[in-house]
Amino acid sequence: MDELKFRRQAYSDPNSQDPDFLDAAMESADREAFLNELKGLDNKIEHALKIDVPDDLAAKLLLGQQLQHHHTQRRKTGFAFALVASIAFLAGMTFTLLRMGPVDLGQHALAHVYHETQALKVDQNVPFQDVNFQLASLKGSNEMKFTQQPGKVFYSTYCDFQGVQSLHLVMQGEHGKVTLFIVPLEERMVLDKAFADNKYQGMGFETDNAYMLLVGEQREDLNYVKNEIKQTFI
Repeated sequence: MDELKFRRQAYSDPNSQDPDFLDAAMESADREAFLNELKGLDNKIEHALKIDVPDDLAAKLLLGQQLQHHHTQRRKTGFAFALVASIAFLAGMTFTLLRMGPVDLGQHALAHVYHETQALKVDQNVPFQDVNFQLASLKGSNEMKFTQQPGKVFYSTYCDFQGVQSLHLVMQGEHGKVTLFIVPLEERMVLDKAFADNKYQGMGFETDNAYMLLVGEQREDLNYVKNEIKQTFI
């Protein structure tokens, strides 16, 4: 299910049990969060409209007046709700179109490293078989994998490169740690062979199946990990 169809169904029925809709919601954390927000809003509205009807006549008459007032106000505010819904839909469309635009892989890689600083402190000692299991679930993976352990892998998890599920690894370089992002090939990706900021050095190269982005503090570490990848990754 594409993003536009998913959001339309989410707005119309966030509690839908349609299998395709549920599968689409689980494809990314952003979709799950968006759907949970809509469900929360739907529950609040449903709760607010639930009014226990008293048995006595006076209370029933008062309730009737309140309901009549509610319906009147609802008619008056109907256009406003429609306008808000339209704005929300347009905002969702704009967000989707932005995610479909060109992606500067180097800048995105640097942003990921700064956003997930905790990854550089973890030591999970990940075997290459576990990394291959994660690689197998990436879109268009074409059986890409490591044939043997590419040095020590401290950390491995999925990450998002503008809507493209990718893999985030932290590996041992010649001296220090190197962050490696494995991003499935896609035409809108823009790959720079070298990139940097005031703290990190970056290197990008392409294999038959993926873009490889290396980020570290020393160029020697990047070259070391690049050599490990070229010897073990297919």
